[in-house]
Amino acid sequence: MGTWDIGPFDNDMAADFAGTLDETPHDQRVGVVRSALMQAVQAQDYLEGAEGDEAVAAAALVAAQCPGGEPVCTSYGPDEPVPTLPDDLRSLAVAALDRVVAENSELAELWDDTAHGPAWRDSVRRLRAVLDPEPERLEEPLFEV
Repeated sequence: MGTWDIGPFDNDMAADFAGTLDETPHDQRVGVVRSALMQAVQAQDYLEGAEGDEAVAAAALVAAQCPGGEPVCTSYGPDEPVPTLPDDLRSLAVAALDRVVAENSELAELWDDTAHGPAWRDSVRRLRAVLDPEPERLEEPLFEV
């Protein structure tokens, strides 16, 4: 497996996932993204690294369409436009990212064995924060008690 940086498309598996997405008919691309997320969420005992890489890439595509999300601007990402993704993929992407960083995840284990593991985990946390933002706290109470 080739990995050159901590970004969601900075590895061979994610780049291959982008290529698959580009080769898929436009009306079926949402299904490809959903499938990558579902594979991670449904992994029973152990999440393989390749499935984790694809889930992170798919989550990045979902996050890119959310408020505060960063566009996927890398030569290793999809070349073809990604259709508007349904809102239900946000919660699925959150669950997939949670699975990727949990125990029994090869991808998390591999990153944790490197000096860049904390930076990778931070990049996954940032993606998750875009997908599932913390509600804003009000400075003033709504009601006086």
